[in-house]
Amino acid sequence: MGRQWLLAKREINAKRKSASTGKLVKEISVAAKMGGADPAGNARLFAAIEKARKESVSRDVIERAIKKGAGIGDEKLVMEEVTFEGYAPHKVPVIVEVLTDNNNRTAPELRVLFKKGLLGAPGSNKFLFDYVGLVEAHHADAGVDSEAAAIEAGAQNFEPLSHEQNDDIPHDRVGVRFITERTDLHSVSKWLSANGWTIVTAELGYLPKNFPSLSAEQMAEVGEFLQTLDDHDDVHRVWAAVK
Repeated sequence: MGRQWLLAKREINAKRKSASTGKLVKEISVAAKMGGADPAGNARLFAAIEKARKESVSRDVIERAIKKGAGIGDEKLVMEEVTFEGYAPHKVPVIVEVLTDNNNRTAPELRVLFKKGLLGAPGSNKFLFDYVGLVEAHHADAGVDSEAAAIEAGAQNFEPLSHEQNDDIPHDRVGVRFITERTDLHSVSKWLSANGWTIVTAELGYLPKNFPSLSAEQMAEVGEFLQTLDDHDDVHRVWAAVK
């Protein structure tokens, strides 16, 4: 076979990078639509722009996405946010957030993915999650008091966050996920940014109330199913009751 597999691998990686860039651009547009075009007053937009820059998305593409989302200029964002509920293999609850310009296309495709997944199935399950504000951030000071920061920022809770959990958290910095009331997401993000924290994610999301007990083999099956969902072009976030 020679080295043909290397070309195939490069093509796969290129496609994944392209898909990742597309999702980042969608997030920028939606964030601008929901919170305005100024990242200084829109924590979700600020975090999305920072992620896009790290992925080498050009300034022109970022600015165009902001304008499109905010309705500035000729291009207008035609994008619908849709939430799908279901279960991964082994009855693991899953919530899938989608950004799509054609839900009549996306909805059937998501249903097919659930059917293809081993024991994957649609079904109502939002009651198994808390819908909250989530701010993921890191700090350069190894001795920073995360609990004090959470209290002063107005967060409801916090938990340590490592590079393995979020690769936007550098290995040499203190990572924390701050959990907020939905209405406090912006104010918490603003306080953290003003007090030495670098925000990598600021969004509304779903936290599982309980986690099913899974073997390593079961966890691998769940992980494969979740990756299949996440690889869909219109899937924006996948929330699942797995640790």
